Amino acid sequence: MSLRINIPPATRICLVSLLTLSLLYNIARWRQIDTTGGTPTTSPLVPYLTLVPSYFFYYPWTIVTAAFVEQNIFTVLLNAATIFYGGKYLERAWGSRELSKFVAVVAVIPCVVIIPIYLAWGALGGSSTRSLTQICGGVSIQASFLVAFKQLVPEHTVTIFKGLVKMRVKHFPALFLLLNTMSGFILGTDTAAILAWLGILVSWTYLRFYKRQPDLTGTSSAGTGIKGDASETFAFACLFPDVMQPPIAFAADQVYAVLVAVKILTPFSDDDIASGNEQVLARGEAGLPTLLNARGSARGASKREEAERRRAIALKALDRRLQNATVSRPQPSLGEPSSQRPATPTPAGPSQSMLGETSYNPDHA
Repeated sequence: MSLRINIPPATRICLVSLLTLSLLYNIARWRQIDTTGGTPTTSPLVPYLTLVPSYFFYYPWTIVTAAFVEQNIFTVLLNAATIFYGGKYLERAWGSRELSKFVAVVAVIPCVVIIPIYLAWGALGGSSTRSLTQICGGVSIQASFLVAFKQLVPEHTVTIFKGLVKMRVKHFPALFLLLNTMSGFILGTDTAAILAWLGILVSWTYLRFYKRQPDLTGTSSAGTGIKGDASETFAFACLFPDVMQPPIAFAADQVYAVLVAVKILTPFSDDDIASGNEQVLARGEAGLPTLLNARGSARGASKREEAERRRAIALKALDRRLQNATVSRPQPSLGEPSSQRPATPTPAGPSQSMLGETSYNPDHA
């Protein structure tokens, strides 16, 4: 009996694009080395497949192809595994159309933004080589998948090396940024570092404000679902460890205020925030599949634990909002948007007391 691997269509297209374009790039690169008699210590330019800022106007399609071109077998395998496992998971959770839109956004926009960065870097630094930097690789896609997992299964615990390493999915984006940023300074992989930051920012912005998601609570009046994710647990500061969240939230507040003032973003209403928090609970109740294919009772226990963590986080967020409403009206913020109605004191009742006494701590579970 032949082995059959079931790969959804959008994920299959991404995988084929990665393998095909990476193969074509390496064939072209080695042909140039053979022709010039050089050595592969420095990669020859292939501007019709990779993104080279100085040649972009001659090859504009490279803002699409660059994200699917890898320069060596190790990065090919890494990006292929990311697309295979992550793409399959997200495609089953969102559907082929939504995954295709998401990949297009996180592959194209970082490439568009990085062009003026390198052109300005070369002009200000007086180095012509910066504008000839060969930009390629799926770092922005990898970063965006981690943000998507943070939205869907933040409390899921990934265990590798037979339990020696355990980490919550919600910590992956910050770890990914840290590793790529350190690598950029130490090893000179500045392109990967910039793509990692752009991938995080673009994917979070798209998921937070623009992507439509199905209404799992049945509260939406429109048949197209809910636009964005206004939940307090998906604030930008929540992508980082707790100790870093206050200064990041302050900076995000200022950016959010400016974007709202120039009418680029529409502030979330109280109903949007409440609906977003309910969506977090509903996703936990819906029993999304785990990231790894666990079986048996362990899989069921993992889902129950994750659902409990989600409930605890949502209850704490709701309790915090009720307590803040009795003090003052919150200010507009990128991570935790303000109420559009004046805050009114809420008398403490049995339900509020119960929420305030929630003792489940997911970070120490």
